Amino acid sequence: MADIMVIIPAYNEANSIAKVIQEIPAIVSEIIVVNNNSSDDTAINATRAGATVLNETRKGYGYACLCGMDYIAKKSRKPNIIVFIDGDYSDYPEELSKIVKPILDENVDLVIGARSKALREDGSMTPQQIFGNKLATFLMKIFFASTFTDLGPFRAIKYEKLLEMEMEDKTYGWTIEMQLKALKNKMSYIEIPVRYKKRIGVSKVSGTVKGSIFAGVKILAWIFKYSLK
Repeated sequence: MADIMVIIPAYNEANSIAKVIQEIPAIVSEIIVVNNNSSDDTAINATRAGATVLNETRKGYGYACLCGMDYIAKKSRKPNIIVFIDGDYSDYPEELSKIVKPILDENVDLVIGARSKALREDGSMTPQQIFGNKLATFLMKIFFASTFTDLGPFRAIKYEKLLEMEMEDKTYGWTIEMQLKALKNKMSYIEIPVRYKKRIGVSKVSGTVKGSIFAGVKILAWIFKYSLK
């Protein structure tokens, strides 16, 4: 039986984090919430819901993910699969079983939950998110012959493959870095269509002009960096 652990980066997700934790399937051995310097009750609510809560005071999605990985690296028992999901309840946590299935059944290295238009709630993705996804995946197709259609945060990866990637991005570029490194390292990957709904609360990235610009710049920088290697 595969050992599956979940990492949830969370910044001010007090109203949603317990819902995410409670709906994650029981096949998961540990749910790790990384409290990314929240000013609300995110950590308290996550603890009450049964998650392991870590604190990362340096703000940044990548910082939070790396904190979770560092915690796992120090454990005597290592997982086979790591799942990443956001703490805002925009994904459907129960679909985790569907996300890990290609790894378990077909030995795929990386699975991305693709937020396909047909399964997205209206307004769940901002126009800048939709445009950014299309631009990034188009460039990956041109430069790397990629078949990715989304940079969705709901994803599963073999733990050993995640370590091989030597992830380093601290902020907005985490998802694109993982996908680019999977391409460059010739890892197997697949996209699984997932449902997507309006998040609880306001996005720290797509919900602000500053966040959208920084995220877009970071994503493009990673693509062009790898296209020159």
